[in-house]
Amino acid sequence: DVLDPERLVQCPYNKHHQIRACRFPYHLVKCRKSYPEVAKKLATCPFNARHLVPRADLSDHIMKCNDKGFIEQDTVNQSSGFQREQMNATSTWQAPPCDEDWESESLEQSDSPFVWGMTNSDINSTISEQKNYLPSGVRAPESFPYAISWK
Repeated sequence: DVLDPERLVQCPYNKHHQIRACRFPYHLVKCRKSYPEVAKKLATCPFNARHLVPRADLSDHIMKCNDKGFIEQDTVNQSSGFQREQMNATSTWQAPPCDEDWESESLEQSDSPFVWGMTNSDINSTISEQKNYLPSGVRAPESFPYAISWK
């Protein structure tokens, strides 16, 4: 296909179909839908999806498939590259020093609720004072601006 994209290839679903190699994958998808009975009898090669062979002959095809070598070579290259990366990789990362002391913090905590960004003393003063942070002349609404129907 790479050497000659205009080369004609015979369709495995209909022997009368001659398709250009560059269009062959698209044709396979279309023809599989048109010939579902033939599609049930064919199996796809795990090394090249363009190879459709009778199900009974699949194991023999896998043993002889020319594209099997490309996949095996890629697998070998990837695994050896991964091993080289593992051997060459040395980490210089070090954990930062930890200033936290959870045990002393747990002893200091009281039964007051947790509020993000506030200390226990802030919470206690807020509860007792109940500050209004709205500008003067602005008040909070007493009802929703829309009606809720509960049908």
